[in-house]
Amino acid sequence: LGLTIYLNLIVMAWRSHGSSNKDLIDQLKNNGIVKSVAVYNAMVAVDRKDFCPNGPYRDNPQPIGSNATISAPHMHAYSLEILQNHLKQGKKALDVGSGSGYLTVCMAKMVGESGRVIGIEHIQNLVDASIVNTRKSNGALIDSGNLKFVLGDGRLGYSEGAPYDCIHVGAAAEHMPEHLVEQLAPGGRLVCPVGPHGGTQEFIQLDKDNEGGVSQKSIMGVVYVPLTDKNKQI
Repeated sequence: LGLTIYLNLIVMAWRSHGSSNKDLIDQLKNNGIVKSVAVYNAMVAVDRKDFCPNGPYRDNPQPIGSNATISAPHMHAYSLEILQNHLKQGKKALDVGSGSGYLTVCMAKMVGESGRVIGIEHIQNLVDASIVNTRKSNGALIDSGNLKFVLGDGRLGYSEGAPYDCIHVGAAAEHMPEHLVEQLAPGGRLVCPVGPHGGTQEFIQLDKDNEGGVSQKSIMGVVYVPLTDKNKQI
C-alpha cells in the first residue's frame, strides 16, 4: 500500500502542469506534493518564468544553458518540504549547483530577513544569469545581503559562510560530498542526489545531530545531471 501511494504521487507530480505560476503551485498542492503553508507561499511568491525561459509552468526539467537544467517543479517542491524545518526564519542555507537561481530565491523567501542563503555555481554565465533572473522581481534579497550568489566548486561547499542549517544539492554526486557534510551545522539537514550518471540514483536525506553524529536515508529514486567539474560540463 505504501509503495502504491508513493508511485501514485510520482505520477501525479509529473501531471502538475499549470497555466500560470500560481496554477502550477496549486496543482502541486492538489497532487499532494506541496503540503506546508511555508513552501506554498514561497513557491507562489517566486515566479518560475523569471528563471526558466521555456515552459516555465511545465512540470518537467528545462534547459537553462551551459549544459545545465532547472529541475522539475515537483522536485523543487519535494526538496523544500524536506528542508522546511531547517528553512525557518533566521536560518542559514547553502544551495549547491544553484543554476538559474530559482530554488535559491525560494529558500531565501523562507528564511526571511533575518536569515541568509548562498547559492554556489561553478559556471560564471549561470552565476551572472541567476543574478539577472533574481533582479527581475526579487532584487531586494540581493541588496539586503539575505541572498548571495558565488562562483565556485560546489562539491567543496562554501566554507566562508559555514556552518549551514541546511544544504541542498541540485545535481547528482557519485558519493555524498564530505566537504558539505563537514559544513552542515549540528542539528542540520542536507539533501543530495547520489549515484552515477546514467545509473541508479537516490535522493538522500542526511541529518546531523546536536553531537555531530550523522544519519542518512533514501527518500526516492531520481534522475539528475551529474555534479561534476566545469571542464566536463561545458
